[in-house]
Amino acid sequence: MGTLDGKVALITGGSRGIGAAIALRLAEDGADVAITYERAADRAAEVVAKIEKLGRRGLALRADAADADAVTGAVDQTAAELGGLDVLVNNAGIFPAGPIDQLTNETIDRTLAIHVRAPLVAIRAALAHLGRGGRIVSIGSDLAERAPFGGLSLYSASKAALVGMTRALARDLSERGITATVVHPGSTSTDMNRPDGPHAGQQLANIALGHFCEPEDIAATVAHLAGPGGRYITGTAITVDGGFTA
Repeated sequence: MGTLDGKVALITGGSRGIGAAIALRLAEDGADVAITYERAADRAAEVVAKIEKLGRRGLALRADAADADAVTGAVDQTAAELGGLDVLVNNAGIFPAGPIDQLTNETIDRTLAIHVRAPLVAIRAALAHLGRGGRIVSIGSDLAERAPFGGLSLYSASKAALVGMTRALARDLSERGITATVVHPGSTSTDMNRPDGPHAGQQLANIALGHFCEPEDIAATVAHLAGPGGRYITGTAITVDGGFTA
């Protein structure tokens, strides 16, 4: 028996990196899992195939996180096709970096749409399906807590917004028995941020443990929050960054 047997989870931005690792870990723990993707249909299909190989149902849904209607549709379709919803993981994200005076209005709007509006829209839609014991986990960033180099104003602001939202949600959803948490990853080894990449040295210099996080480390924390061990954790952020913010 897995800790999430009989549960249904939706992970936005689940076709690669941290999102894919979360999807697979929740499936390993027994959940049926839906993921959203924007362009990488082939990679999303690979994740679904791995979920099904684990004996769980998988579902890939194309949805641009900047499109509020698409986000709402993905939540409702997940519940319709997989028979409900128990865990929502807001993971879809982008990484806009640069001096504030060089950011375009389009970049600002898209970043806030993906990192702030999309989680709010997804949560609003999910509340029609989540029952007592439901879990909402939003993937933030340790850069919401510390800005060790320049060019992070927009990104850090958008991720910090998740913390305020989550604290308020903990109050709003307590009577429904639904928890809300944030997981702040640190520098994580993905195809977007390789530990041997051009900017890795600057990141490694600030990590107490001296190496990048693996996506599976973030997934393990999300699985704990989604499972029985997370039933009394709400309204807070957990940082998984090897001591970057120490």
